[in-house]
Amino acid sequence: MRDKLDAESRKAIVDYRLERAFDTLKEADYNTEGGYYNAAVNRLYYACYYAASALLLDNEVTAHTHNGVKIQLSLHFVRTGLLSIEHGATFSLLFEKRQASDYNDFAYCDLAIVKLLRPRAEDFVKDIALLIEQNKK
Repeated sequence: MRDKLDAESRKAIVDYRLERAFDTLKEADYNTEGGYYNAAVNRLYYACYYAASALLLDNEVTAHTHNGVKIQLSLHFVRTGLLSIEHGATFSLLFEKRQASDYNDFAYCDLAIVKLLRPRAEDFVKDIALLIEQNKK
């Protein structure tokens, strides 16, 4: 998706990514109920990732990797005050937890970390959806 998108295509993808973010929060809940806490944290990360990538696309900011999304989000939205430092910290923590659970042996998340991160991830997604909505005005 390196070619420049027209406005209609960009809007469709942004809307899809936001919808996917909210659906992925539900997947995290499903995994939590089943006791799959690593999977729940993974889904919380991806919910935030989908929302962040929607925000970047909506603002025509390019990122080609997960780390690139994290860097661009910080540069264009956290450092400028459009997103709170807490949201930046939430995304960074989820990024680290996801990396660890995907690539490290014996990575472990428990119910306490899920309970800490779940509301923070939901707030992150909702606030990004609000930013995108404000861009439409």
